[in-house]
Amino acid sequence: MAKGITREQIVTAALELLDEQGMDALTVRALAARLDVKAPALYWHVRNKQELLDEMATFVMRRVTDALAAIPRGADWRADVSAYARVLRSEYLRHRDGARIFSGTRFADPDVVKAKESWLERLTAAGFSLPEADDTLDLLTAFVVGFVIEEQERSPSTSADPARYSLAERDAWLGEGAELVKAAGHLRDDGDPRFERQLAVVLEGLATRLR
Repeated sequence: MAKGITREQIVTAALELLDEQGMDALTVRALAARLDVKAPALYWHVRNKQELLDEMATFVMRRVTDALAAIPRGADWRADVSAYARVLRSEYLRHRDGARIFSGTRFADPDVVKAKESWLERLTAAGFSLPEADDTLDLLTAFVVGFVIEEQERSPSTSADPARYSLAERDAWLGEGAELVKAAGHLRDDGDPRFERQLAVVLEGLATRLR
């Protein structure tokens, strides 16, 4: 094992690099330069970029688990899974491209995976079958990942080109007709209100499995 470098230091530096330059700039070579070591020194800890992303996602998920542990469980399963979705989104938003590092990764810590046990117990106790409970967690996670990726992709685009999402320019580009499309565009909100509204739709759909 390379002396003087810990896995925690590698992940911390990787998240800093991610925040500064984004996912596309996150490479093992760039990370080695940031840590002032040769790239081979990092291969004692992570064999490639995918393993690095696995470690980063695991680090973020530990924070999610810790944050959820501090929130008392509610009387209703919807309150609990809503808390899960909100904490997950909050943790992703702490980092540039935070949701992208999570997509397609595999957790590197068995304790992080075991934390799912209590959620499956909670949902099966509420009346979901085990497959339904597992689907519920997967669906919520996919919803949050997709929602945050869209949030984080739009933000830099808007900063670089403030007119990119101009509704007035979009309406002019659409021309005649498409009145409902135009009206829906002007009703669109972003951030917390949109997240909460769409989360409610997801939960309502999940609740039908219990009827």
